[in-house]
Amino acid sequence: MKVRVGVIGPADSINLMSKIAEEFQDKLTIVPLAYNHEKETYKITQNNQHLVDIWFFTGIIPYKLATKHPLNRQSFYPKLDGASLHKILLEMFYKENKNLEKISIDTLLENEVYEAYTDLSINHEQLHIFGRTWDRHSDDLVQFHYELHKSKKVDACITGLRSVYENLTKLGIPAYWLKSTNENIRYALNTAIQQWETMYFKNSQLAVLLIKIGIGCSVTENFPLTYEMNRLNLQLQKAVLNFTENITGSFISIGMGEFIIFSTRGALQSNLGQMNVLMENILLLTDRPAHIGIGYGETTLSAEENARLALLHAQNYGDKSIFLVTDTGNIEGPLTEKESISYGFRTENKEVSEKLKKAGVAITTFNRIVSVQKNLGNLSITANDIALWLKMTERNARRILNSLVEQDLIEVIGKESPQTRGRPRQIYRIKQI
Repeated sequence: MKVRVGVIGPADSINLMSKIAEEFQDKLTIVPLAYNHEKETYKITQNNQHLVDIWFFTGIIPYKLATKHPLNRQSFYPKLDGASLHKILLEMFYKENKNLEKISIDTLLENEVYEAYTDLSINHEQLHIFGRTWDRHSDDLVQFHYELHKSKKVDACITGLRSVYENLTKLGIPAYWLKSTNENIRYALNTAIQQWETMYFKNSQLAVLLIKIGIGCSVTENFPLTYEMNRLNLQLQKAVLNFTENITGSFISIGMGEFIIFSTRGALQSNLGQMNVLMENILLLTDRPAHIGIGYGETTLSAEENARLALLHAQNYGDKSIFLVTDTGNIEGPLTEKESISYGFRTENKEVSEKLKKAGVAITTFNRIVSVQKNLGNLSITANDIALWLKMTERNARRILNSLVEQDLIEVIGKESPQTRGRPRQIYRIKQI
């Protein structure tokens, strides 16, 4: 399947990129979308996103302008660098004999410009550089170059924006348009194709959801299924059916309050918000424990195995929770809460495995602690943090942390004063392993 690449930029830049893209004609189709001014970029993306799979901008300026807003598509652009500047400087010197020491340049950063000048053994003390232009209006750049040329501080101007180049030319100022090299365009196109293919195959992975609602737990031989319980199960089945339709999947009822849904990773990720809606609808129907496990995999078997593992984590976490296990074995959750953690359930580090075994701490528990510290963002944790995130008593959390200290996997880095009377709480940090 060919990727549809929407190329946005000036017409002549699009023509150049289209010629280079012919090298990849078996993998992509170019959708040319030219503008007269870079300010039109975002409007073009909004009006044409149904025509493309990814966006490819002719430069960093239109890319930055467009990505100020959510695009719902992967976006790429070829970089401007010292090689781009080398090319234009050589043209200015050999074709027009320009003084390369008195020039104003925008878009490129100072270190990139100075490095290029050093490579060519040209003095750069009289250069005027306006880096990071993507958050400034093009009129500001025109004014920057115009004032420098008017005061005779520069003999020529180099700009990364087509509109600035055209305005300077109209004012009679020697101006040159800085463009990406063919090699940079080729590299960016190849990167775009590879990343899209990776995403495409990932989205094609199977997704299995296991839903378990505890309405069957009260059924015994002495108390058979009642009409009310059957009605409740039908209502739950309707809620699951509506969700399944939203993710273009199929579902099977495998027991009272138990369902399995089959879909694709891409369809599910596009509707992740509906997951919490499903849980809310379930909770409106019953106050029984409800858990959802999601599994991704290359095959139905691997996806279902991951879903069962995710369901187990959800059941261990709390009465109403959703967990996910990816194809790589990464565990994410609880997805029902604003803040969730992501962790693995295996490690290939033999030394860590041995130390965890001696400490009596499961690999998943240790990985969850690592994820909690990372999520908190302060490079430290307390027993209270672990108790809150892992749903355990503070005493148990403290026991686990101290066991890890004994095995030299984490260290005590200080103490914090409690808000009420009592002993100061120890502050821990996971060691670099």
